[in-house]
Amino acid sequence: MTLRAVSTGGAPDAIGPYSQAIDIGSLVFVAGQVGLDPSSGELVGGGVDAQTERALRNIVAILDACGLGMADVVKTTVLLADIGDFAAVNAVYARFVSDPPPARATYAVAALPRGALIEIEAIAARLGSVV
Repeated sequence: MTLRAVSTGGAPDAIGPYSQAIDIGSLVFVAGQVGLDPSSGELVGGGVDAQTERALRNIVAILDACGLGMADVVKTTVLLADIGDFAAVNAVYARFVSDPPPARATYAVAALPRGALIEIEAIAARLGSVV
């Protein structure tokens, strides 16, 4: 198995010692994405709706760099600074996922990097590849 670090300008640079994603051929593991604008490196304004959309757009850009899309995502994990944002996040999230939607876990956490309101990580699979 070969590990390939994925990097694209369509998503923000990693803000720590990690890769935007790791591609192992059959699976791609996308690092948690917060609502950072890739151009400015700053959190987008507009609350949890805007941060959710930006985080998902970052994931889309990373998947695209791997030749994949949201339809290839099999599992996501959503971290929320406030579980009260669950319904608002679901409304945005639903626009990005296809049927059947990926498996998902959602957790409320004490805090997220840079004061973000949401962080989303994803695992995508290349169908037909041996896992």
